[in-house]
Amino acid sequence: MTLPAFAALLERLVFTPGRNAKLALLRHWFATQPDPDRGIALAALTGELSLSVAKPALVRDLVAARTDPVLLALSHDYVGDFAETVSLIWPGPVRSRSAAGAERESAGQPVRSRSAAGAERESAGRYHGVNAPPPGLAEVVEAMEATPKAELPSLIAGWLDTLDANGRFALIKLVTGGLRVGVSARLAKTALAEWAGQDVAAIEEAWHGLEPPYLPLFAWLEGRAPRPDARDAPVFRPLMLAHPLEEPDLPAITPATHRAEWKWDGIRVQLAATAGGRKLWSRGAEDISPSFPEILGAMDFRAVLDGELLVMRDGVVAPFADLQQRLNRKLVTARMMAQHPVGVRLYDILFDGEEDLRALPFDARRARLEAWFARVAPARMDLSPLVGFDSVEDLARIRAGARDAAIEGLMVKRADSPYQAGRTKGLWWKWKRAPLSVDAVLMYAQRGHGKRSSFYSDYTFGLWRPDGAGGRELVPIGKAYSGYTDAELLWLDRWIRNNTTSRFGPVREVEKALVLEVEFDAAQRSPRHKSGVALRFPRIARLRRDKPAEEADELPTLERMIVGEAAA
Repeated sequence: MTLPAFAALLERLVFTPGRNAKLALLRHWFATQPDPDRGIALAALTGELSLSVAKPALVRDLVAARTDPVLLALSHDYVGDFAETVSLIWPGPVRSRSAAGAERESAGQPVRSRSAAGAERESAGRYHGVNAPPPGLAEVVEAMEATPKAELPSLIAGWLDTLDANGRFALIKLVTGGLRVGVSARLAKTALAEWAGQDVAAIEEAWHGLEPPYLPLFAWLEGRAPRPDARDAPVFRPLMLAHPLEEPDLPAITPATHRAEWKWDGIRVQLAATAGGRKLWSRGAEDISPSFPEILGAMDFRAVLDGELLVMRDGVVAPFADLQQRLNRKLVTARMMAQHPVGVRLYDILFDGEEDLRALPFDARRARLEAWFARVAPARMDLSPLVGFDSVEDLARIRAGARDAAIEGLMVKRADSPYQAGRTKGLWWKWKRAPLSVDAVLMYAQRGHGKRSSFYSDYTFGLWRPDGAGGRELVPIGKAYSGYTDAELLWLDRWIRNNTTSRFGPVREVEKALVLEVEFDAAQRSPRHKSGVALRFPRIARLRRDKPAEEADELPTLERMIVGEAAA
């Protein structure tokens, strides 16, 4: 597959809004494209392609050397997406002025400016400047890995010179990562499963034992080889997920048929310890082992477990803000581990040794988990207790006290439910505590990414507090980029453009006049924030165009909602 073919796929995905239509595009592409290019592109779409030598700064330096910096900044602000900006503004191959002038003089032509020559090349459709054909995906990856770092700029510039705008866009996205074309890793794998007539869970299990370009995977899906066997590798097994519990679901919940447990406010993890090694996986199948070496060190067993990663001190769960201090850390110091000690609260057991327990009902798996825990007694782990209840009304009262206990809510599971990958309705439910909310004032806005790169869709909002001089000032309390409808996004984007008071790079400061009702799951103390408060999962609940900004909430209102304080 040439790069232009991949560019055409990306363009269609960007401008195709429907899920089913995207799936159709991907199915057709898997069926028609050759190896190894389709595997490389699949890795790019799923975020598994990592070209560590390529950095966005490299591309920024390349385009800055060929364009006016003011024009580049204005173009980026107008377009929104940097890769798209570069693909459109890239001026084509550069030749020395003396060589170009000598060539024209020998032909009896006057020497012209670079801009005039570039305009002529563009109007004539001759942007390539060299006779080399566009590179293939495999060629790009192989060359990027093999080329010395000092030679990368000329390599990438040469490719950009040979490609049209769509090809340049695809190349920049490919080498710097983060395609943002409206395709999640799950969607790509679903399309792969539909094309091959396989279950997506089977693909997920085979996936993590393989590397791009996934030649054994495609050989299996096309019936040319057996399914790849991860053997004893500590691969990720797709997690079982829950549906939100809603009013019509409540009558079916009984103590005889369902089990309840707390929904802890950490991050869901899978612990895989096999003869082939140990891995700690996030729910998104990201290997987070390096960030939590003490958990990896405690996995001196043979099992695959499902649990919640938490900061715990003497058995007491700390606020999520404490866990955030440990997330995404490449270097973990002894001091950090001591200040923010982590543990895993176990929910379920998928494998006991080599025995696959996923087909057993929940009650049987729970009994096996309790027996395993008593036998192994792993360090830094405990069992998530079951919550007894007499009726669904009793369970509702227990849920109402979740906030007082700094717990996110309840999980309700069918006693006879097997462990099934994905979200199967009717087996597991999540019954989260009711959200909190404040009326905040919009302060700043920034463009989004991908499909939202043309819109101001990321919002910073604040609350009032005394300014020390007898008046009030707005202080930022958080950011949100979800919760609104498409129609509200269009209205907000237009309002922001018409009410901008200052600009700070890509950020617009706006008139302090629009009130947003912001929902969030919890509020916590945070010295890292100017307000001293951090919000958990903030989102826009509605636009309060009816409410004057002066009537928005004050910071003490939010402080009374902080976990463990006055209103807890």
